[in-house]
Amino acid sequence: MMVTRRLDEEAVALQRQGVLPAYAPVRGQEAAQIGSAAALDRTRDFAFPTYRELGAAVALGVDPVAYMAMHLNIWHGGLYDPNVARLAPPNAVVGGPVLHAVGWAMGAKLDGTGGAALTYFGDGASSQGDVHEAMNFAGAYHLPVVFFCQNNGWAISLPTGHQVAGGSVAARAAGYGIEGLRVDGNDVTAVFEATRAALERGRAGGGPTVIEAMTYRLGPHSTSDDPSRYRSAEEERLRAEQDPITRAMRSVSAEEIADAEEHAAAVVRKTTAGLHAMQPPPADELFSFVYREPTAALLDQHRAWKESQDA
Repeated sequence: MMVTRRLDEEAVALQRQGVLPAYAPVRGQEAAQIGSAAALDRTRDFAFPTYRELGAAVALGVDPVAYMAMHLNIWHGGLYDPNVARLAPPNAVVGGPVLHAVGWAMGAKLDGTGGAALTYFGDGASSQGDVHEAMNFAGAYHLPVVFFCQNNGWAISLPTGHQVAGGSVAARAAGYGIEGLRVDGNDVTAVFEATRAALERGRAGGGPTVIEAMTYRLGPHSTSDDPSRYRSAEEERLRAEQDPITRAMRSVSAEEIADAEEHAAAVVRKTTAGLHAMQPPPADELFSFVYREPTAALLDQHRAWKESQDA
């Protein structure tokens, strides 16, 4: 959690310096992400993130430089191997990874591997039709998938209470005939236990689960957002008192905290150096990974692009 917090702070600083074009901060949601990702069985499960799951990437051992390559705009989706990490490429389509997770879960059920999918989305994304379709499909086919909603209180600038009818994402699960529960998203142990139980249930044939982790986005929605325009400083102060890292620190020694800070600082230094050293890929790779076998139209476009570069 400390590594995620310090990497997140560094990413915001790098964006302000013009190194990263944009970034979606995760401050305040570390427990929800790390607790859930840590529950995965990396020999058979698979996670499907949004564009804000730095904590999940850290928990799954993804090289931060390879992950942050996405934010550096070097490579769409990062430079890590998803099959090794068991983490799909970050997905910036609102609600998009939920559909992918359900498709993967259907495949896992059909081939009998016994794995389960874990998919992330926010309270705002829960209003997308894609999410409802995914839950209905998963319920109808009894698929091994955990829908993990990080309810951070705000759908960008709209409070959850104004855009989630009924006030609960977890309660929607009943409409699809699947399990649903709320968990304290700032308690890393509670998140881990809830997610582990849901994954085990899915692997055992018990079907899908919706977990609504109640947390709070302490920072802006993105580095182009100004939360002071839609929420008060008093609200932020009160919610900061529930900071998941502050809570976790209460159960460990001062020596352990110091060790964690030292380790996090080393990771940040290495990551920053790696990002500064990273070079853009060859421009014609734009045409290299579109189709397994390039179409005539794509080859024509590639040829025209090369001619324009030589002109």
